[in-house]
Amino acid sequence: MAKDLDKERAAIAAEEAKLVERKKQLAEKERDASLKVIEKAGLMKLSLEDLEALVGRIRKLGLEEVQRRLAA
Repeated sequence: MAKDLDKERAAIAAEEAKLVERKKQLAEKERDASLKVIEKAGLMKLSLEDLEALVGRIRKLGLEEVQRRLAA
């Protein structure tokens, strides 16, 4: 019985490790997709100073406020 429990624990640990890796891969895919959207929008063409200023303004106002203003 103890062997069965040890096998079960080992199987669960292996599944957890696979899940962690899948989550990591998904996060990388999401990041790549986000960068493609930013690039398509032309934001990658901005100078570093301009991009930092834009991001700073978005942080200062908050994302919801920026979206509200752009929608108006």
